[in-house]
Amino acid sequence: MNNKKLLISLLTVGMTLGTAWAIRGQFGHEHGAAWAGSIGTIAILLFAKRQDWFSKAFQIIVSGAMGWGIGGVMSYGLVVGYGRDTEFVNVYYGLLSLFVIGGLYGFIGGGLFGLSLSNSNKNSIPWHQLLVEMVVGALLFYFFIIVQYEWLMTPPRDESWAGVLGMAAALTWFMFRTKQYSALRVALFAGLGGGFGFAFGNFLQVLGHVSEIKFNFWNVMEYSLGFFGGIGMAYGTFTSHWEDTTEQTYSKQWFPMIMLVLIIPFTMWQQNFRMDRLEKTITPLLTASDQAIELSVRWDSLLLILFAGIYWLNVHAKPKSLEYEDIKKFFIGHFALYMLLSIIITGAFLSTYRIEQYLYVLNFVIIIYLLSKAEVDFENKSLSWNTYAKNFGIVLAFIAILAYIAANSHDEIKGAHKRFGEEIPLEKP
Repeated sequence: MNNKKLLISLLTVGMTLGTAWAIRGQFGHEHGAAWAGSIGTIAILLFAKRQDWFSKAFQIIVSGAMGWGIGGVMSYGLVVGYGRDTEFVNVYYGLLSLFVIGGLYGFIGGGLFGLSLSNSNKNSIPWHQLLVEMVVGALLFYFFIIVQYEWLMTPPRDESWAGVLGMAAALTWFMFRTKQYSALRVALFAGLGGGFGFAFGNFLQVLGHVSEIKFNFWNVMEYSLGFFGGIGMAYGTFTSHWEDTTEQTYSKQWFPMIMLVLIIPFTMWQQNFRMDRLEKTITPLLTASDQAIELSVRWDSLLLILFAGIYWLNVHAKPKSLEYEDIKKFFIGHFALYMLLSIIITGAFLSTYRIEQYLYVLNFVIIIYLLSKAEVDFENKSLSWNTYAKNFGIVLAFIAILAYIAANSHDEIKGAHKRFGEEIPLEKP
């Protein structure tokens, strides 16, 4: 494999999912994660340039979106606080917990994405069966881990991570049982990347706070998760063997198209563009309270979503074989809309107080430029469990070093929490 080509492709996909995941920070939950995940998967398809994948592109994209979106149910606000403590045991626990949470994001996102790459008329994935198994896995793991054994990660916060872990376990068993080893490889590397990225991002967030630089370092943590998760998913894809898949009939693209351009965006709008939130973000940026502007932000954003959705459905209304340019145009439009909605909801069009919003635009421009040079050679590498275990151990050891540095880099800071030991409330300034 040409190492330069591989490096450019990995960095570009990492920047893509990193930027999208940072944008996701304005929206949160499953819908925001799903939209971000869809953007990362499209970037991989554009580098792959495989016509058999283009023919079922929207099915692949929505699978990646749903996979990354599942993790959106997990709570990690308190876990981040453990990483801001001054005792090594609490900081390491916090970073390891974020490693688990980020790993679950990437594992399920990469796993469902990988399965959709392998799916064909000759090798059809029984999605309905997999869905049932994952739901059962979620219920069983949550019952035994949380209800029965009370192994709580973030008390008193929601412990949905255990249910997501059950989904990941069921997905793993399914891929083993059906010999979907390439998909499993993508899942493992995406999980390793996402887990490391979340832990490393928390480390960067702590150091950023200590530096007292005026910047949104929470967003840096989110970018880190997406960046390394995207690199892992891309590496797993480009270094695995994939059979040529039979082209899917065009009618099967309608449901994923509607999910991608209408259902996910509308859900995100309904959950985020509420008047109470807009009053808190938009009003402080105005010289006086102006409800007309807030109403305009609310309803104009919906019109943007509907216009974009109807446009894409109309473009692909007639059956045709999807080509590289079709996917690239959708990528640019889908990504740009996500970015624009972030700029709107933060009020960055009224004030420059959210500088990271403009960095999204810069990332977007660089990504589009790098895509113009998109080319990658696939290489078939087998899944070496010994090598993966060594890499896994190295990552855990490196996270321990990060935890030691973070714990000794500051005194008590705002937002710190203790998982072990007595919680000492900080004095109010």
